[in-house]
Amino acid sequence: MYFAQVPAIDAAEVPKDGFLLDVREDEEWAAGHAEGALHIPMGQVVARYGELTEAAAGAGRVHVVCRVGGRSAQVTQYLVAQGLDAVNVNGGMLGWEAAGRPLVTDGGGTAAVI
Repeated sequence: MYFAQVPAIDAAEVPKDGFLLDVREDEEWAAGHAEGALHIPMGQVVARYGELTEAAAGAGRVHVVCRVGGRSAQVTQYLVAQGLDAVNVNGGMLGWEAAGRPLVTDGGGTAAVI
């Protein structure tokens, strides 16, 4: 199978006000995520595409993130094929955390990437 080059950006380069789509599973999201990110697990992206485009309207680029970058690369490729300006976040949330970018939880507890 051939995969086209997927546009990518390092976590440290994602603008502070950039639109972030987190495609990890619910338990990964609950453990820790970027504040303000939209959470749509990878398996739901196609079904919830309208929700994504509505949330991203006017945001410009969609920065797609998972744990390490594999799932988000696939979602990025899909979004680009749909005509969206989307980029994969290299290294995923592990890269995000390593770059010193903040993590939060919905309950206010200690955030972690799992």
